[in-house]
Amino acid sequence: MKQVTDLSAYSNNWYKAEIGASAIKRGLWYLINVCFFINPLNPFSSLKRILLRWFGGKIGKGVVIKPAVNIKYPWKLTIGDHSWIGEKVWIDNLANVTIGNNVCISQGAMLLTGNHDYTKSTFDLMVAGIILENGVWIGAKALVCPGVHVESHAVLSAMSVANKRLDAYTIYQGNPAVPVRERLIEGAL
Repeated sequence: MKQVTDLSAYSNNWYKAEIGASAIKRGLWYLINVCFFINPLNPFSSLKRILLRWFGGKIGKGVVIKPAVNIKYPWKLTIGDHSWIGEKVWIDNLANVTIGNNVCISQGAMLLTGNHDYTKSTFDLMVAGIILENGVWIGAKALVCPGVHVESHAVLSAMSVANKRLDAYTIYQGNPAVPVRERLIEGAL
């Protein structure tokens, strides 16, 4: 095994260039996130929506954000109207995360936009955005991996892992998630 002695090889210059905010803004957001989002004692979605907008998030009307939610960078977050973010959801958005209208992200789910290249000695950071189209349901403790696009009204079942595109109106389950059946919605056109 080759040993790397030059510690500068481990610097991720991407992080400084692409994060999209100054150290002061990131530090201030960290404090707001700890006090008002991660803190399970704050149940007020209206305050959370205002704070996310102040930090550059594009947040629709009627969005519900439950207690103990962790959001990495609001300036890389878009949430459509009437979407629901459940308790202990972690949106680790080093890249843009776009959540459509009427989306449900259940308790403990994670949207992960970053990973590392284990084939390189520098363990480079790799990032890719996530898109959840309208009507998507991400089940409890499910994981959506970097670069995943979840099409309209698809479902990712509880504790499942999405590592590729999920087709519209399809229910996925497992690790990695595979289609198990069609999603039929009563009253839908």
